[in-house]
Amino acid sequence: MKLAKSTLDQIAIDKPTYNRDEIAIGIVHFGVGGFHRAHQAAYVDRLLEMGLAKDWGICGVGVLPADRRMADVMAAQDGLYTLLLENPDGSRDARVIGSIVDYRYAPDDPEAVVELLAAPSTRIISLTITEGGYNIENIDNLSEGVNVFGLVADALARRRDRGIGSPTIVSCDNIEGNGHVARKAFTNYAERVHPGLGEWMAANTRFPNSMVDRITPVTTPDVIAVLADEFGVDDAWPVAAEPFTSWVLEEDFSDGRPPLEKADVLLVDDVTPYELMKLRLLNASHQSLCYFAYLAGYRLVHDAAADPLFAEFLREYMDSEATPTLKPVPGIDLPDYKRTLIERFANPGVKDTIVRLCFGSSDRIPKWLLPVIRANLASGGPVRLSAATVASWARYAEGVDEEGQPIDVQDQLADTLVPLARSQHKQPTAFIENTDVFGDLAAQPRFVEAYLWALDSLHREGARATLETLLKETT
Repeated sequence: MKLAKSTLDQIAIDKPTYNRDEIAIGIVHFGVGGFHRAHQAAYVDRLLEMGLAKDWGICGVGVLPADRRMADVMAAQDGLYTLLLENPDGSRDARVIGSIVDYRYAPDDPEAVVELLAAPSTRIISLTITEGGYNIENIDNLSEGVNVFGLVADALARRRDRGIGSPTIVSCDNIEGNGHVARKAFTNYAERVHPGLGEWMAANTRFPNSMVDRITPVTTPDVIAVLADEFGVDDAWPVAAEPFTSWVLEEDFSDGRPPLEKADVLLVDDVTPYELMKLRLLNASHQSLCYFAYLAGYRLVHDAAADPLFAEFLREYMDSEATPTLKPVPGIDLPDYKRTLIERFANPGVKDTIVRLCFGSSDRIPKWLLPVIRANLASGGPVRLSAATVASWARYAEGVDEEGQPIDVQDQLADTLVPLARSQHKQPTAFIENTDVFGDLAAQPRFVEAYLWALDSLHREGARATLETLLKETT
C-alpha cells in the first residue's frame, strides 16, 4: 500500500490515531534528513499520540539542492513516513510518523518561508544542518543564495519590527555547546545583514544547548524493500534506526515549548556533562572504530564492533582516555552507558556502514576527538589510543586501502587533506601540520610521538596488527 493520507486507514502497522488536520505548525525545522525524522519528529509524534502538543506540529524546510527530493517525497506522501526500528534480536518495529505536517523547499519561495518563520505561531526553529553547517566565515558567498542564516535573519528582523517575540533556536547537531555555536553563527550573520538585529537577539532569542542520541544510518534500498515485504507499506523514503534514543535539552526557551518531558526528554539546567559524555564516548568511538575497521576490510559497523579486538580497543579508549575528561553526569550510570554503546554498535539490524562514519572527518574529529587529546595533554593523561585514531584517519585519507584498492575519501577538505596524507611517507607529520584542522597539536611532543608510532605501524604492519600492539602496551 502506497503511503499517503488517503491510504492511512488501510495500512496495518502502528500509525497516528490523532487528526493531523487539527495540528498547527509551532516548530520549523531546517535539515529534514534521516536523523531528524528518527529523533525529534518521533518525539513530537509521541506527544501528539498522547493528545498533547497540537500547537507544535513541524514544518520541514530544505535549502540545499539535495533537499528537493525530500520535498517531492513529502508532497507525494502528505508528510508521512515510516520509522523502522531494528532490534538487536533481529525483530523489527514499524510506525508511521505524522508530526511533519508541512514541508517547504525554500529556493522555490523564500518569501513564504520567511513569513512562516516570522509568524507568531512559530515558536521554535530547530536545526540538523550537520557539524559543518555553522561555518559562515565566507559570509559574502552565503549572501548570494538562499540559506538558513539569511532566512532566519530576515524573519527575526520582521518580528522585531512588528513587535513579535522571538522564537527559540534549537540546534540538534553533534557539536559541543551546539547552542552557543548556533548563537554565534546566527547573531553574527544577522548583524551583518540587518545592523542592530544582534542586540535585539541578545535580549530576546534563546539558544539552548542539546544532546541528541540515536544511531540512524542512511536509508538504503534494502530498508525500502523490507518495509514493503514485511509490513506491506510502499514508502519512498522511510528511515531505519536503533531502538535506543535519548534527548537532553536545556530548559531555556524564548516563547514556551511542548511538554517534551512527557515523551522522556530530559530537561536540565546545563546539558554540558551529557553532551561531553555522548560526543567523547559515542561519537569519538565511532571515529576510533571506522578508519581502522575500513583498513582492516570491514564495511559494516556491526561486523567490526562484534570483533573482540575492535571492541576491546573501544572499551580501552573509553575507559582510559575519554572518561577521565568527562564531568559528573547526574543520573547516568557511566559504566553501563559504555557497555551499551558496544552493544549498540554491534546491533546487526542497523546495518550502519563504515563509510558513513568516515564521511566528513575534518568536521567530526576536531569536535569529538581532539578535545579529548587536548584535555589529556593538559592533565598528563594518556593519549596513545586517541593519537592512533588520528593516525588511522591520516592513513585512510591516503585514498588506498591495505589491498591497494582505492578509497573514495568524502570530506569537504579532501582536496587539501588527501595530498597531505599522500606526502606523509616522506614527511610523516605533514597531515597533522594542517593547523586549520589540528591547531598546534603538531607542536605537542607527547601527541606527535604517539601519532608517528601508530602511523609507522599502520604502514608497516597494517591496522589489525597495530591495534594488537597498542592493546598489549596499554592494558
